[in-house]
Amino acid sequence: MYETDLLDHADTINKLLARYGVKFGIYKNNEFKEQLFPFDAIPRVIDAEEFDYLERGLKQRVMALNLFLKDIYGEKKIVKDNVIPEDFIFASSGYLAQCEGVTPVKDIYSHISGIDLVQAKDKTWYVLEDNLRVPSGASYPMIARELCRRSDPVTFQKTKLSDNRNYAQLLRRTMDNVNVGGHTVILTPGRYNAAYFEHSYLAEKTGAHLVNGSELLVEDDKLYYLDYKGQKERVGAVYRRISDEYLDPMNFKEESVIGIPHIFDVYKKGNVALLNAPGNGIADDKGIYYFVPKMIKYYLGEEPVLHNAPTYLPFYEEDMKYVLEHFDSLVLKDVAEAGGYGVVFGSSMTRAQKEDFIALLKEQPRRFIAQEVIDFLDIDIWEKGEAVPRKADLRAFVLMADEPLVWKSGLTRFSRNPDSFIVNSSQGGGFKDTWVLSQ
Repeated sequence: MYETDLLDHADTINKLLARYGVKFGIYKNNEFKEQLFPFDAIPRVIDAEEFDYLERGLKQRVMALNLFLKDIYGEKKIVKDNVIPEDFIFASSGYLAQCEGVTPVKDIYSHISGIDLVQAKDKTWYVLEDNLRVPSGASYPMIARELCRRSDPVTFQKTKLSDNRNYAQLLRRTMDNVNVGGHTVILTPGRYNAAYFEHSYLAEKTGAHLVNGSELLVEDDKLYYLDYKGQKERVGAVYRRISDEYLDPMNFKEESVIGIPHIFDVYKKGNVALLNAPGNGIADDKGIYYFVPKMIKYYLGEEPVLHNAPTYLPFYEEDMKYVLEHFDSLVLKDVAEAGGYGVVFGSSMTRAQKEDFIALLKEQPRRFIAQEVIDFLDIDIWEKGEAVPRKADLRAFVLMADEPLVWKSGLTRFSRNPDSFIVNSSQGGGFKDTWVLSQ
């Protein structure tokens, strides 16, 4: 009932998205290729009561993860109390020793969190991943809704729908909350980044300067922006879309040519806010994901609202035994990979592939997690003139200022392959708008 009128405008909307350059880029075989992110006009619809439930769980989860980050780079109580093994923390590629003892402005580590969820066929929601480094994707439902409204205003006039046009306002509030004085900038590695469209779009919508590393300068323990005249202006907050390791060649990868020398030193002294905080990778390590329900109980004294997917850590002898006995029914994930890479299904491997993988698993048990395969709820997409079911997930966005706020929308990604559970854009997936119905 919600999508009928929009389907008549689907081609127009995709042409407009192409015209506005709504693309993502991927590197493959040492080549950078840009492609359109296909949009499907049938929205995902979530009713108000169900979204209230998701909102409670998402706020709880992000609060616990923020407390974990503060603890793990500080007193490490959760390790001392044997909730998480010490060597499990320090073996993570996301843990940064440089962040030890460093506290960000207002104790906020994950200002923008992207939490990936799926809904099973029994309607239970499961969290699949926590993205707390540089989560992307909010711009796509933002511009899609804008173009849908323009193409078919009647549908939105007659539907009781939460307005998602406030994301830029929420993001600006989040950035201003930690700004220590001066401009707010969005730091991009440049147009050859996969999410460059988003960087430029969010800068336009929030009024922040879009800058690259060559336009920022550290001097006298402060960060400055060089304007078009070459004049220096103080920067108080940086929404950085650059990975930790490339952020500062003086403190991380010295070969980085896209970072700003000594920006991390300015951050450590509290003279600039970095959104999100460096070092967050430890919290979205897929192995640490296993412990999030325990974090919620440990830090908040509450039962988790949202479920983790049933997960096993081969790091533990008991879990390794289970994984080996049920290998064919599990999905295996490399904890350091993202974007749908490093994900293999036991059932799809040849005998030789299984033998090779199990040998690697035994050699490097910390590197992998195993999960039960959740049979996602299929949602319809419009393909060749008919509605067909496809697997889909939802990336929900939680913005942290004085308190966590959940954006009443989200990025629904779907697989265009009827036989695939992988929905990531880098793997050929598409996206659709997420409608949260109002009361």
